[in-house]
Amino acid sequence: MAHRAMIIGAGGVASVAVAKCCQNSEVFGEIMIASRTKAKCDALKERFQPTTKTVISTAAVNADNVPELVALIKEYKPEIVMNIALPYQDLHIMDACLECKVDYLDTANYEPEDTAKFEYSWQWAYRERFEKAGITAVLGCGFDPGVTGVFSAYAQKHEFDEINYIDILDCNGGDHGYPFATNFNPEINIREVSAKGSYIEDGKWVETEPMEIKRVYNFKGVGKKDMYLLHHEELESLALNIKGIKRIRFFMTFGQSYLTHLKCLEDVGMTSIEPIMFEGKEIVPLQFLKAVLPDPASLGPRTKGKTNIGCIFQGKKDGKPKNYYLYNICDHQECYKEVGSQAISYTTGVPAMIGAAMVLTGKWKKPGVFNVEEFDPDHFMENLNKWGLPWEENRDPVLVD
Repeated sequence: MAHRAMIIGAGGVASVAVAKCCQNSEVFGEIMIASRTKAKCDALKERFQPTTKTVISTAAVNADNVPELVALIKEYKPEIVMNIALPYQDLHIMDACLECKVDYLDTANYEPEDTAKFEYSWQWAYRERFEKAGITAVLGCGFDPGVTGVFSAYAQKHEFDEINYIDILDCNGGDHGYPFATNFNPEINIREVSAKGSYIEDGKWVETEPMEIKRVYNFKGVGKKDMYLLHHEELESLALNIKGIKRIRFFMTFGQSYLTHLKCLEDVGMTSIEPIMFEGKEIVPLQFLKAVLPDPASLGPRTKGKTNIGCIFQGKKDGKPKNYYLYNICDHQECYKEVGSQAISYTTGVPAMIGAAMVLTGKWKKPGVFNVEEFDPDHFMENLNKWGLPWEENRDPVLVD
């Protein structure tokens, strides 16, 4: 049965989600692409409409404006709103969904614009209201968070009696040829990397200095890479939802050139989110930096190489210790050939489509606000193989010390 979905956002990840909804016309009979800049939505419609049975419409909407969102949702009457805009807008879009009693899905948790702090508390505060309204909210349905949570639920269901340690490893072996560029929204990317790191041990957050903890790992399909411990939002929900957890860490790879450029930009104040006066006008240095850096959506045609993202689990099965590694390898150029974007957008946009399809077809449908690992993972895992993110397993992985 075909359903109707609204996609808010028209950037790199949204374009992949649109492409994938169009490939899955059986579920997505109609979609609306809505964004502040209608021309971007129209360009996506022009690109994908000739290739699909899915009926595409477009609209301009300011996702910070709840009444405007409500009016558009009431007019279009979607069954789900896929929030693929900025994480600053999550709460406004959730408010609009509540008012219209429509299911909600996003790919990244809420982050207030004025502080580089992201956590689930603001969105979890909506649990009771969504439950009362009888609608579903799925939080963080990209790759990490997202697929990493589904991997964890799958490991918990099929491989372990208890999981004690999870290391999430996010490796991007892609090369775009620029001296410095970010693979997703520069503002979010730089805030994430320049913040203090943290991990969860024995139920408590342990804080580290930015980039303080470094490990080297040999990634299949990519090779040896330096990776650094970062704070990442899914640690918070996995610590609650996976049984037996003692420690969860998140590592991301960075090349030396990226880190050198970033350090220099930090040292001169360009990564600051504190507004400054410039020629009589207030500007935020990080937002200005975003304006001069290459648009992540433009990196697609020039990025070569692969990503490898996954989770290493350590725990017990039938009283014996067990290690297990679940991961996906994605090729930047293959993604570009298929949907016109690089693998970073692809690995986030595909799970967003799958998650929305899970809600629309009733497999992930229950009233309340949920993280992906709270649902049954099996059908989602099958769909990863079907829609372009096949997973691999290693039952004797090299562990991270």
